[in-house]
Amino acid sequence: MRLFRFLRPIRSAPVARERLQILLEYERNLVSQTDLIAVLREEILAVVGRHVDPDKVQISVERGDKFSILAVDFEVPNMIAARM
Repeated sequence: MRLFRFLRPIRSAPVARERLQILLEYERNLVSQTDLIAVLREEILAVVGRHVDPDKVQISVERGDKFSILAVDFEVPNMIAARM
C-alpha cells in the first residue's frame, strides 16, 4: 500500500544525487559565464584596438549576485584638435 509510504525513512542516495546534479549544473553555468566574459573581453579589445591604441584600453569585470558588469575604458582621440 502506498498509503503508509511516508512512514518509511527517506533514502539518502536519491537526495544526494539530486543535490550533486544541482551543484554540477551551477558550476557549468559559472564556467560558461567565465568563458563568455573572456570571449567578450578579447573581441572588444580586438575591435576597439583597430581604432585606438590597444595599450590604453582597460577592461574590468565586476561580479554580482544576479549579474556581472563588463566595463570598457579607453581614450578617443579628439580629431578636431588633431587637425589644428
